[in-house]
Amino acid sequence: MDPERLLQCPYDKTHQIRACRFPYHLVKCRENNRKAAAELATCPYNARHKVPKRELQLHVATCSNNPAETEAPFPPKTELKEMPGAWQCPPCQEDWEADADGPGAAAPFHLGSRENHPVGTPQRFSKCP
Repeated sequence: MDPERLLQCPYDKTHQIRACRFPYHLVKCRENNRKAAAELATCPYNARHKVPKRELQLHVATCSNNPAETEAPFPPKTELKEMPGAWQCPPCQEDWEADADGPGAAAPFHLGSRENHPVGTPQRFSKCP
């Protein structure tokens, strides 16, 4: 569509809007013309299409943006002959109990204990001024 092409506003027939500005105008004009907006329905295939509510079914059946009217770019999905089973988590190879008791296990941390600090480096905490 030519962006400079003039389109008629569905809310106010005296408005002629360039195609590139049409979506912005629709939002603004819908707010200014609430009575006319209440009588119009939006096409499910193109939000720029505003038609009277009583004509919506006819418009949907003949809309140029209806994907049923155009050929599908992909072939239709075929039914699966066999349903795949539910996903199951693989068995866990880790044993946290054995790792905690093993030869390289670290001693548990105790807050305020001297055992948490390396030997010979006393930790002093100073208060901030």
